Amino acid sequence: MYARARNLLLLLGLAVALAHAWLPAAAANAQSDLPGVLFSRQLLAARHLKVGDVVELSGDPSGANPRRFRIAGTYEPMPDPMRLTSERLETRLHLPDLLRLTSDPNDSQADDSLSAINVRLRRPEDAEAFARDLSARVPTIGVRSSRGGEQDGNPFVVLSRFHLAIASLTITTGAVFLLALMVLLADERREMVGTLRLIGLTRARVLAQMLLEGAIIAGAGAAFGVGLAALTESAFNAFFQWRYDTSLVFVRITPSIAWRSIAAALPLGMAASVLASWALVRSNTLKLVRR
Repeated sequence: MYARARNLLLLLGLAVALAHAWLPAAAANAQSDLPGVLFSRQLLAARHLKVGDVVELSGDPSGANPRRFRIAGTYEPMPDPMRLTSERLETRLHLPDLLRLTSDPNDSQADDSLSAINVRLRRPEDAEAFARDLSARVPTIGVRSSRGGEQDGNPFVVLSRFHLAIASLTITTGAVFLLALMVLLADERREMVGTLRLIGLTRARVLAQMLLEGAIIAGAGAAFGVGLAALTESAFNAFFQWRYDTSLVFVRITPSIAWRSIAAALPLGMAASVLASWALVRSNTLKLVRR
C-alpha cells in the first residue's frame, strides 16, 4: 500500500514537471506565431516596452476588435522638421496585417482599394514627365511630386529663405563692425601714416598696406568663426537632438560653407580697410604728423 502511494506521488510529480516544461514552450510557440510589428524608439520608451513583448493594436479609436502582435524590432523615425515638436509614437506593420487591422468588415472590396501609393524613380529629374504621362494614361488619379517646391509650400524653401535672411543680416552687421574697427585703427595710426609719407612712401603704397592689414584681419576673423563653429557643431546638435528627441541634424559645417564664409569675409575686410583709410591717406602730410 505504501509503495503504491509512493509510485502515485512520483507519477503526479512527473506530470507536474512535464506541465511546467510544456506550458512555457507552448506559450513561446504561440507568441512566435503572432505577426511582427516594428515600434519606434520613442514609443518603446514612452510605453516601457521591449522587443519580444506582445501588444494589442486596434484600428478603431475606441480600441474595439484588437489584434495581437509581437514587437519584432525598433527603428528611428525619419527626421522631419515639420514634426520637430511632435512625439514620434509610430508603428510599422506588414501591408496584409495593416489591411486586416484597418479594413471595414462590411466592405468586401476594402482590401482591394488604395488611397495613395508612393513611386520612387531611378532618375528624380524625370518626376514631372512621369507625372504628365501617368495623368494622361489614368485621368482619374492625381499625381504629385513629394519633393514639392515653392508652390507646394515646401518647408525647406522656407528654411532656406530664413537662413538667407539670417546670413545677410550677419554679414551686414559684421561688415559695419569691421568698418568701425578699421576706422579706429586708421585714426590711431595718423602719425605713423604721416611718417611713412614723409620718408617717401606714396599714397598707393600706404593704401596697399592698409588693404593688406584689412584682408589679414578679415581672414583671421573668418577662420576663427569657422573653427569655432566646427568645434561647437557636435555639442549644438547633441543638445537639440536631446531636447527634441530626434536624430535631425541642426548644424552641419561643410567645406563649401567654410570657403564661402572666407570668400565673403575677405572682400568685405578689404573694402572696409579702403573706406576707413581713404580720407586719412588723402590728408595733408604735415597735419598727420601734427606739425
